[in-house]
Amino acid sequence: MLQVSNAVVRYGAITALHGISFEVNEGEIVTLLGANGAGKTTTLRMLSGLHAPQEGSITFEGRDVTNVKAHDFMSLGVGHVPEGRRIFPQMTVEENLEMGAFTRKGDFSADIERMYATFPILKDRRKQLGSNLSGGEQQMLAIGRALMGNPRLLLLDEPSMGLAPMIIDQIFSIIAEIRKQGTTVLVVEQNASQALRLADRGYVMENGHIVFTDSAKNLLDDPRVRAVYLGESVEG
Repeated sequence: MLQVSNAVVRYGAITALHGISFEVNEGEIVTLLGANGAGKTTTLRMLSGLHAPQEGSITFEGRDVTNVKAHDFMSLGVGHVPEGRRIFPQMTVEENLEMGAFTRKGDFSADIERMYATFPILKDRRKQLGSNLSGGEQQMLAIGRALMGNPRLLLLDEPSMGLAPMIIDQIFSIIAEIRKQGTTVLVVEQNASQALRLADRGYVMENGHIVFTDSAKNLLDDPRVRAVYLGESVEG
């Protein structure tokens, strides 16, 4: 579904991505792992048209989208839930969901009801301002808003950030359900343990490079991953 080949992103004299290549197949959950500054968020921003690569290419469903602008990506079938949620705080829950369908024509009320079925707490909060929601509720709203565009590929940037463990479990259960409903997912996540238990495959990033990749199960068992990202000591 998604193919990134030798992508380079620079911010002035600073190179944030050094020729990275990876792919996401239809129906998968794939995770990008790495510490702060590894290049994970830059990768997602590149994939949603916010930072076009200076070198390399991006192909989505067989189409070259390397230089597609951010406002056109939703119509291509790509949804992006940014780091920090970025909901509209002075809009109600329902208005935020409606904003997620801004590229669509016709009646999308059935999709709003589908979001309420997926996130029942949002139905209870439908007339509340986004600023009055808890962190977990805001994350659900951000995901629901992205799903209102009916994406075939959903990009999630740090969905567990700042959330209590019980809410994190709930968010990751929702992501698994989204995949079951037919949406492919690429998730950036610092919580390596949660991400690898959710994903099919993973890529590990360091300093703008992809340093290794494997199935999620193998990465979870890999001593390097366990030592660096799970904080476990490794003997020998």
